[in-house]
Amino acid sequence: MLALYGHPFSSYTWKALIPLYANETAFEFRDLGSGNPDFGAFVAAEHPAGKFPILVDGETTIVEATAIIEYLAVHQPGPAPLIPENPADAVTARMLDRVFDNYVMASMNRVVAAHFVERDNGMSGLRDPDPDEVSKGKAGLLRAYRWLEDWLSANPPVPHVSLVTCAAAPSLFYADWVEPIPTDCPRLVSLRAELLALPAVARCVEDARPYRSYFPPGAPDRD
Repeated sequence: MLALYGHPFSSYTWKALIPLYANETAFEFRDLGSGNPDFGAFVAAEHPAGKFPILVDGETTIVEATAIIEYLAVHQPGPAPLIPENPADAVTARMLDRVFDNYVMASMNRVVAAHFVERDNGMSGLRDPDPDEVSKGKAGLLRAYRWLEDWLSANPPVPHVSLVTCAAAPSLFYADWVEPIPTDCPRLVSLRAELLALPAVARCVEDARPYRSYFPPGAPDRD
């Protein structure tokens, strides 16, 4: 049986969980938050930076969420086509995957990281995190939002569930907490709502709910 190492509140863990749930693929979830030291030791040893998620399939270990989805598309296909069969469409899916990871998720994480740096410096609660870092992260989100809005206005609807969904759902879920998607991006607002209504995504949202108090900038009372 497949095994996935991750944490239910982790956006990149969601990215790997969504295709597994969507295709009803049998797997064991090895929760890094369970207190099992073996799980953390495995991740530290198997990933070049000690990060998760990690997928294990027998003697095969796959690191990085995008690679996990590509692996599942080849070795565990199901009713949800994770990678488009048409090569041109597959290029577009991979492009959007990079946009969501590098410009939505990364910008959101920049704001979150500013809060963790404050904690690491032992100053949590004494002053706000570096406002310059927070401002740059939020500016990056707004720029990415408007690029995506323009792309959505000029292209066909994003297919569900696919590599794009797996990247977009956790990115937009948490990014909107940090910097709400503006009302002048209605297509992106609608896409986020559509994604959160998908059963595989809704399951991730619910499983992560107990951990919301740990979200450094503060989780809003919604979603």
